[in-house]
Amino acid sequence: MARLIRKRETLLFAIIVVMIAIFSTRAADFATPENLAGIFNDTSILIILALAQMTVILTKSIDLSVAANLAFTGMAIAMMNAAYPDLPLVLLILAAIVIGACLGAINGFLVWALEIPPIVVTLGTLTIYRGMAFVLSGGAWVNAHQMTPVFLSVPRTPILGLPVLGWVGIVIVLLMYVLLRYTQFGRSAYATGGNPTAAVYAGIDTGWTKFLAFVLSGALAGLASYLWVSRYAVAYVDIANGFELDSVAACVIGGISIAGGVGSVAGTVLGALFLGVIKNALPVIGISPFTQMAISGTVIILAVAFNARRERNRGRIILRDRAAAEVRTEAAA
Repeated sequence: MARLIRKRETLLFAIIVVMIAIFSTRAADFATPENLAGIFNDTSILIILALAQMTVILTKSIDLSVAANLAFTGMAIAMMNAAYPDLPLVLLILAAIVIGACLGAINGFLVWALEIPPIVVTLGTLTIYRGMAFVLSGGAWVNAHQMTPVFLSVPRTPILGLPVLGWVGIVIVLLMYVLLRYTQFGRSAYATGGNPTAAVYAGIDTGWTKFLAFVLSGALAGLASYLWVSRYAVAYVDIANGFELDSVAACVIGGISIAGGVGSVAGTVLGALFLGVIKNALPVIGISPFTQMAISGTVIILAVAFNARRERNRGRIILRDRAAAEVRTEAAA
């Protein structure tokens, strides 16, 4: 039981429950099942983007272009739907995933083959992808009346009280859990970020692993692009502006180490839900948008400080154990 209480995910879950209880004292219907389902549904896109970001961060990289990828891909498929309304929805969704994966592959290639720092690569492609969205659309919007009813309605269709968008989020969470926990790629991602030297000696191609992580991140951003455009019934250049920082924040709050190799899918999901609860609750209790930004920033700093302290303590334990082993060895000699 004590070990369970000390776990980051358990603590974060308890904090979210306490937050919901506190906010429900100010808004009576905040803790109702319908409202909580709505919060999860609203947070589903952030959860998908956070899992995309987590995959890259595990390999000791970062993807600042994930939201720009979403913007360009969302604009592309919205324009495809408007220009060719007879195209099947499945084809459009597959096109979104493929386009997103290709943009992610560009990031991965630059990081892998040219060995450019990931933060530099993705900061550059962030601007490029946003610019490509503007060039593609000419700065124009694609509005709801230009899109087909099927394109817009599928993610909003309720199943067992939760819209399809929420169910897609749940499916992606389960798939990412299996991928990172039980597959060779998942083990390679953790090893690449945790100890790249040891990973190389173990026969892991760390560059290829980072490339695949960026491709997967891009594919998830592509899927999120369709969900975003259909959810809000509009596509424009600045959609999801700032969501790259929210995705990083969700990972950090959930215990994903920026240094790589540490973290869990459950922690990332809880980190995203933490932000989702805050963003849904603060306007209800009358907190201004600027104060919301300050609160979110403070939470991120505290989470980073907590992570840094935990990793420093873990390093001290390793050193202490090693020193004790050396003492025992000398005594035996």
